[in-house]
Amino acid sequence: MLRAFPQVEVVGEARHAAEARACLQSLRPDLLFLDIHMPGETGFELLASLDAAPHVIFTTAYDEYALRAFEVNALDYLLKPVQESRLAAALAKVPALPVAAAPVPALPAAAAEPATRCL
Repeated sequence: MLRAFPQVEVVGEARHAAEARACLQSLRPDLLFLDIHMPGETGFELLASLDAAPHVIFTTAYDEYALRAFEVNALDYLLKPVQESRLAAALAKVPALPVAAAPVPALPAAAAEPATRCL
């Protein structure tokens, strides 16, 4: 779904919390899409273990953790299956991310706005 948002550059993906922690340290993304339940530990445990965390948008199937997500300063909380309009609204909350009125086709690299790097 993020391909529809040229202002976002996906720099990595992780299958579990330990892999996410390593990616966060090496890639230093501006934004993290984070699930609640992951192999090894929860998204909350992962965040608590970081010295510095990027902006976070929780993306999960569990609505009961929304309040807790905002208590740890999440920018947004997306429920799966994610709707494109909700994803656009969540991305609009990312500081310094160029806001697109609607998803648009990707621009050539030379014409593209600087991308927010996300994991």
